[in-house]
This record gives sequence, structure tokens and C-alpha cells, in this order.
Amino acid sequence: MSFGYELFTYRNQVENNTFSIVNNLSVNLDKHTLTAGVSYDNIYVNNSYIREGTSYYRYASLDDFINNAKPTDFGVTYGYGGADPKGVEMSFGLASLYLQDEWRVNNNLKLTYGVRAELPMYHNELLNNPAIDALTFRDGYKVDIDAWPNTKMQINPRFGFNWDVLGDRSLQVRGGTGLFSGVLPFVWFTNQPSASGTVQSPEIGIKGENLPADFRFNPDFRAQVAKYPGLFPQAISTTLASGATIAEVHKDFKMPRIWRTNLAGDIELPYNMILTVEALVSKDVNAVVQQNMNLPDANNVFSGPDNRPRYMSNRVVGSVSSAMVLDNSSEGYQTLLTAQLTKNYTNGFSGMVAYTYNVSKDVTSNPGSAAYSAWTSNLDAFNLNDPQLSYSNFSVPHRVVGSISYRVEYLRNLATTISIYYNGSAQGRSSVAYSNDMNGDGASSDLIYIPRNASELTFVDVAGKMTAAEQAAAFMAYVDGDSYLSARKGQYAERFGVVNPWRNRWDAKILQDIFTNFGTDRRYTLQLSLDIVNAGNLLNKDWGAATRSGLANQYDVIMPLTYKGVNAGGAPTYTLNAKDIADFQDKNRQVKQLTTGSTWGMLFGVRLMF
Repeated sequence: MSFGYELFTYRNQVENNTFSIVNNLSVNLDKHTLTAGVSYDNIYVNNSYIREGTSYYRYASLDDFINNAKPTDFGVTYGYGGADPKGVEMSFGLASLYLQDEWRVNNNLKLTYGVRAELPMYHNELLNNPAIDALTFRDGYKVDIDAWPNTKMQINPRFGFNWDVLGDRSLQVRGGTGLFSGVLPFVWFTNQPSASGTVQSPEIGIKGENLPADFRFNPDFRAQVAKYPGLFPQAISTTLASGATIAEVHKDFKMPRIWRTNLAGDIELPYNMILTVEALVSKDVNAVVQQNMNLPDANNVFSGPDNRPRYMSNRVVGSVSSAMVLDNSSEGYQTLLTAQLTKNYTNGFSGMVAYTYNVSKDVTSNPGSAAYSAWTSNLDAFNLNDPQLSYSNFSVPHRVVGSISYRVEYLRNLATTISIYYNGSAQGRSSVAYSNDMNGDGASSDLIYIPRNASELTFVDVAGKMTAAEQAAAFMAYVDGDSYLSARKGQYAERFGVVNPWRNRWDAKILQDIFTNFGTDRRYTLQLSLDIVNAGNLLNKDWGAATRSGLANQYDVIMPLTYKGVNAGGAPTYTLNAKDIADFQDKNRQVKQLTTGSTWGMLFGVRLMF
């Protein structure tokens, strides 16, 4: 049961203002067209994120709350002096200098090559917090919160070509390669000052055993904070609030950068059709990853087939919840292969069909706006500070799209267009993990070990509900019945290794045009439109419905097991993540997602064109 103000929306807002200047100079030199230019973007950001801003209480039971007992947990983020924070400001500039040559070698071949230099700039100064300066984290790391990253220029050369092979545009080959850089969501940058205790308090989470004996519920969170200045400092000081989460952007951090190469061909076919085939390959040069420098190295291992590292302690500095550092990784890549057949408009008909194959891998999709949540929401079998390369959350391996449209004009002033659109693909990807923290790092983000047989997992009885033997049999039946798990017996599950079931979605659009020129040389058209979204679901409630595993949470993490500790031999023990065997078997199926994207919808429109 929960009630009160939602934890993450109190005064939660992001303001972005961008000012841009661009100046280009082009010079034509016979077969060469030279372009040189400069550009500058200044981005002002004001990010207000006050997690648990009206305070958060957790109780062992409803009776404890009713009887005003001490809570088991308390959380808050607050402004100093009893005032609400005004948000974290950041002023960022990106200066660019570029030069390009477009060389028309002959009528059939055009080459384009150039280079772009980009220099990030950090304009606003940050305040220091001496309480953070005094802390030392893993491997002697010191968090520096009073400075942005070092400014580093990135040089990005690029090359492209377009070749009309036969000179009649019936066969064209095009492609290119180069380095490309950009910016990222600046909320990942403003985590640093917002968690530094210089603009507002860091997010504070305190366990009940660390709260004063007289600590009780108070609906006035400002009064609660003011009552305990020892727990909640009212100004930047040498004392950091217990349970604070702090964050830093690494001083050598570089803006995201990829090396991308593509090769494509357009082939003209009979019946006014064009076949396009394209390969697109990208390699991460500077991807984004979070590390928690307050997590020590693991100091133990589990025994048995699953002998992953085990954390007997998960904090270097016990009074600090986490010390997050935004850094770079170069391990990811993306490969997309696409074939598309297009039927150009002929006798009222037009259409297209395309297929895309996608294999993309990364170490994290950085799934969160707050640094700590982005770290804990990632999944790994061993160490969240060194996540393994695995499938990207966005790597849908197969996708088919298509459309067909027919337009007919009649009775001199009427026209009707009917269009059908199709999108078929897997419903994303899922990971298989434990429902709680298995390795002791403080995050419920542990991918499961998939046993070869029932003897490799140790279950414990759930009194009066299910025995260990019953659970082992039910879990192995679940593994054997799952195509992904059964193929990886004796191994760890991969992050987003599961490809979710295929979904077919059909959309329809009807346009009715009524037009006339009223005796002038201009046509006036009244257009009535009807869009039917997920039209198949209108005909059958099961068609086009989005589904997910009944064992999955809202983030598509499938959680069949709950970790229960270790036995006398140091091997992990488990129960099924269910009340009983029948409940587990009932959850082990696809269930409909109750969202508007899973049902049909209609949109009526009226448009006047002249």
C-alpha cells in the first residue's frame, strides 16, 4: 500500500534554451564545390529534480503507521534554509568548424569528403563541497564536483560517394564512412551539481536503525528536516548527510562518438518499381556508461556451478549511498541490413514493403535519468561496474513494414484514397534475472544462472506452499519449455538475450477529398480523414495486442526466481518467484499489456487546402 505525493514528480522539470549561429561559405570551382563554415550552439539548461522532495516513509506494517511507530526507512531531498531548490543551471557551448569538397568526377560519379572539428565548452562555474572532498572511494578515487570535464576537441573526417553505374539512374550505388559526434541528455550532466549538496541536499535515504528513537511521521517535511539538523544539514558544510548519493562526470569524459559506414544500392525494376538494399554498420567510439565508485571489489564467491563474485560489503564509504561517475566505453556496435521494394504511383496504386535485420550490442543503454538509477537498472551477471557486452535493448532482430495505397478520382469533384499500413516485429527484448539482489552489490540487477539440470540449483521449501523438489521440477520444466533458456543451459543469461514474441499491427487510413476551383485557377479541397490505429484489434481483441511475460516487471525483466541466501556450503539457494506452483505456472504465459498502444483507436480529421 502506498499513498501521498508521487516520489519523482515534485517540482520535476527541465528547461532547455538553445541559441545557434551558423555561417557557411560555398565556392564553385568547375567540378568542385567547396563549403567551409563555422557554427556555435549555446544550450542553457535548468533541471529541477527533487526526488522524494516531500519526504518518503516506509513502515514494517500498516499497524505501525497507524500507531505512529518509527519507520523502517526514510528518504528526502530538500533545499537549504527551508526553501525549495530553484533547479540546477548549466550553460554549455558547442563550437564547430568544418570543410567539405563535393567533387563531380564525371556525370556518373560524385565524391563528397570533408572534416568537422567540434569543441565542447562549459561556461558556468560549480561550487565545491568540502564534505565530498574529504571522501576517498574505491582505488583511492576522489570525486571532484566543482569542475566540469576537460574540454577536448574531436576531429571527425567523413567520406561519401554516389555512383550512377549505367548513367541512366537505373542502377545507383552509394555509401560512405566517417566519424560522427553529438551531445547527450544534459540531465546526466546536471546530476553532478544536483547531487553535490551545493544547490540542494543530495538524495538522502536512511535506514530505520540509523534514525533517532523519537523519529516519527510528520506531514510537514520542512519541519521534519529542520528538527534534526544533525541528520539534515541546512547549508554546505564539512558534514554530508547520511545516505547521500553523489555524482560526477569524469574529467576525461568525451561527448558520444561513433564510426559509421553504409553501403547501398538502388535498382530500377519493371512496373515502375525500385529495389533498395542497404547495409549500415556503426562502432561506438565514445559510448556512455555509469560506474559506482562507492562499490568495493567483490571479496567472496558463491560455491557450486554458479560461482559468480559475491559482495560481503557494498560500500567503501558507509555513510554514502553511492558515488556515481559518468564515463565512456567503446565496446558497442550496431549492424542493420535492409531490403526495400517500392512501387511508385501508377494508375492510382502505390506501395512498399521492407525488411530489416538488426544486431546491436552495448554494455548499457543507460536506462535512467538519475545516475544511480541508470546504474542499478542495467543488468549483469558479475559486476555492474564492468558490464558485459550484450544485446542492446533496442536491437529488434527482424522487422517487416509495408504499405499499399489506392487513390481514385470520380464525379469530377471527388477523390477517395484508401491506405493500409503494416508493421511486424518482435515486441522488443527481455532479460532473465532474479527478483532481488543476489550478489550483494545493493542492486536487484543480477542475471540468472541457467542450470544444466535440477541438481545445479538449490531450492528451499516454502512452508505449506511448495517443497524444494516441487520447485526444482517446475523450474526445470520452465527452462526446458523456453527456447532461449533451454539453449543456454550451464551458462548465464544474457542482458536482453530473450527476443519477445512477434506482433502484427495493421493501421488503416481513409481520405475523402471534395474539390473545386470555383471558376478560378486555384483548387480548393475539403479533406475528411479517418485513421484507424491498430485496425486488426478492432476486428478481434487478440489481434495486434501487445503482450509480455507474466513473470516480467514493467521494464520487461523476467524474474522467475527469488534469492534466499546461501547454504552451509556457500551455494546460493532459491524459491520460485510465486506464491505456489499453480501461481508460477499461471504466470508463465504471455499476458496482455493494458495500454492504449495495445488497443485500437480512431481519429477523425477535417482539413481545408487551397
